[in-house]
Amino acid sequence: MSHPFFGADPDALLAEDPEIAEVLFKELNRQRTNLQLIASENFTSSAVLAALGSTLSNKYAEGYPGKRYYGGCEEVDVAEEIGIARAKALFGAEHANLQPHSGASANIAVYQAFTKPDDTVLAMSLAEGGHLTHGSKVNFSGKWFNVVSYGVRKEDERIDYDELERLAHQHKPKMICSGATAYPSLIDFKRIREICDAVGAIMWVDAAHFIGLVAGKAIPSPVPYADAVSFTTHKVLRGPRGGMILCKAEHAAAIDKSVFPGMQGGPIMSAVAAKAVALKECATPEFHSYAKQVIINCVELAKAMEREGMRAVSGGTETHLALIDIRSTGVNGKVADERCGRSGITLNKNAIPFDPEKPSVTSGIRVGTAATTTQGMGASEMGQIASLIARAIRDGEDEAKAKEIQADVHALTAKFPVYPAPSA
Repeated sequence: MSHPFFGADPDALLAEDPEIAEVLFKELNRQRTNLQLIASENFTSSAVLAALGSTLSNKYAEGYPGKRYYGGCEEVDVAEEIGIARAKALFGAEHANLQPHSGASANIAVYQAFTKPDDTVLAMSLAEGGHLTHGSKVNFSGKWFNVVSYGVRKEDERIDYDELERLAHQHKPKMICSGATAYPSLIDFKRIREICDAVGAIMWVDAAHFIGLVAGKAIPSPVPYADAVSFTTHKVLRGPRGGMILCKAEHAAAIDKSVFPGMQGGPIMSAVAAKAVALKECATPEFHSYAKQVIINCVELAKAMEREGMRAVSGGTETHLALIDIRSTGVNGKVADERCGRSGITLNKNAIPFDPEKPSVTSGIRVGTAATTTQGMGASEMGQIASLIARAIRDGEDEAKAKEIQADVHALTAKFPVYPAPSA
């Protein structure tokens, strides 16, 4: 329903652009009926969506509250100040910047604040769980910086902190990055802080994947240890798509200058307001219960996948995601991804540590429980989901069987609906 204060009017879109309206309706139906298991996705609240689609989108606001380039920023200043205060309180941070457009943008700002091109940075290998912005040769990070990668031990697939320490002393990096996109275990931030101090390196944590669990007090926080913590706001945190940076007070000026004017122009003020809404939601007891349930569900899902004959990397999970080695099925990650998609299950192929397959194929899949937990699913549903995934991987090539699996997926998701059903 439209509201004159927000400006959003779905009926206007339907009348003015039925082609795009149809896309929105179909996507809503896809999200409501399929299983959403991509670890970096979630369902935002209606309140977050309302702020995101509000008239704040119309305002150009280069700069920071009280120091804008353009006039007319009185109200957006308030929204940003509210968001900053909520972020600092939620995470116990000394400073917060809500303006980055994405997680990658936030990471660019961190590099720019603390390093110069060709400086040495120590970060987790993409092949063993890291992110593109942690030094991939096809990314700015790998092109502009001398990135030395650390990885995991073969015996347990956990971060090799001894190797990390050895590399730090050998290469004397300007900055050490911890955090990953496909690492299911907790990270020892205290150990990394000690290594950073020993070599005089900046400690940067890319907490994009697990910051929502930190907000929900379900896992330890990197904030007390790190010089800077960057993250996305759209995963377990359950906010709009975007980025954020927390840092020590001594780095506040460098971070803010790096975001604007160093990395981007005007912030998306509707997104900043939506981030503020999400941060308020994260401070509630309900969200704390949710974050803990996300981990409970993921642990159970990993165990259930193992009962289906597939191996959970590193013996399981301590977070919202699990990495599953599916070589026992005789199917690679690319094919599994395609078969699951055909069966109404959205997940992603993913390399496993020391993967013999190329990155475009992979030997594994990555599954996450942020979205299904938002829907209200619990540990008892995780066994059903594992069974559906296993059936899809083994039988999803057959069109008739894929339709049968899809029908079972729809029957499950119908019990846990998200958002109102599309009316057109």
